[in-house]
Amino acid sequence: MPKFFKMVSKKAGLPPGMLVHIGKKKMDKPRITSIDFDSKHMTEKELKRIEDVFKFRDTSTTTWINIDGIHETEIIEKIGKHFSIHPLVLEDIANTGQRPKVEDLDSYLFCVLKMLSYDEKEDEVNAEQISLILGRKYVITFQERVGDIFDQLRERIRKGKLRFKKPDYLAYAIIDSVVDNYFVILEKIGERLERLEEELSEKPSTETLHTIHRLKREAIFIRKSVWPLREVANSLAKSDSKMVSEETKIYFKDVYDHTIQVIDTIETFRDMLSGLLDLYLSSISNRMNEVMKVLTIIATIFIPLTFVAGIYGMNFRHMPELDWIWGYPAVWLVIGVIVLLMLIFFKRKEWV
Repeated sequence: MPKFFKMVSKKAGLPPGMLVHIGKKKMDKPRITSIDFDSKHMTEKELKRIEDVFKFRDTSTTTWINIDGIHETEIIEKIGKHFSIHPLVLEDIANTGQRPKVEDLDSYLFCVLKMLSYDEKEDEVNAEQISLILGRKYVITFQERVGDIFDQLRERIRKGKLRFKKPDYLAYAIIDSVVDNYFVILEKIGERLERLEEELSEKPSTETLHTIHRLKREAIFIRKSVWPLREVANSLAKSDSKMVSEETKIYFKDVYDHTIQVIDTIETFRDMLSGLLDLYLSSISNRMNEVMKVLTIIATIFIPLTFVAGIYGMNFRHMPELDWIWGYPAVWLVIGVIVLLMLIFFKRKEWV
């Protein structure tokens, strides 16, 4: 096993080789694609061998190399060796629990992002790590799984809208696509919040409470994924690296602004969820109060009735009403009058 993957396994507390085994259970077969372009030409290919990407290191054109699936350690090792990527960077690529960050290693920039997706079936948010390496003439991206959110970006390249741009702008476009997708995820969560509000106003249940807690966890999860990205965008906007031109820095400032908007929206959702939780607890409390009010009224009505029944249930021989022929109907009449008077009193007090 390569040295840096042994370090990853050790860092995760796993025996050597375990990291690869876990990856194979989770990941699809690795897929390597390349888009090589300049102002006049564009070539897009799906590569069968990792060696086919080596030629793009020193070309005069701009190349985007994308690798879906990082469980094949040999692929990352070969790319690291050919493109002179530091072993610690390769370790961060393989260890997908990294915090979003950017590192300037002189000959290239290394950036870690979190790409979010929404599972319609499970009604939940998923995340995967994207590792991005920006070189002089190339951009390499490593993704955990096959499939991503960059179809529109690829289409822009095919139509020629980005062919006159340099690799640093391509890196910006990739990061911007990730950040823009956050707004799509937030829109989905906003729709779920609207459904929750309707459910709370109509008939809150225990499942509603579970949904609120699940959404709060997702909001915290998204915040942890997005919050460090603010510093990443800010660092790129103010970077002194020779990999980022002055013309591109203003675009990273735009990414920074979008990241702030995402964070503000997440904070708003968290406040709304706290409000919904308070509303749920208030609704449950009100329902319990209504039940207790009904039970209290019933118990209050039966207190004098129990008193009357208790008096005439005593086994004394000499009770004047016992031998009276209208005694039984009279007791029922008294009971009825008591109930009627109490209901009128409760009605006037607006207790019922």
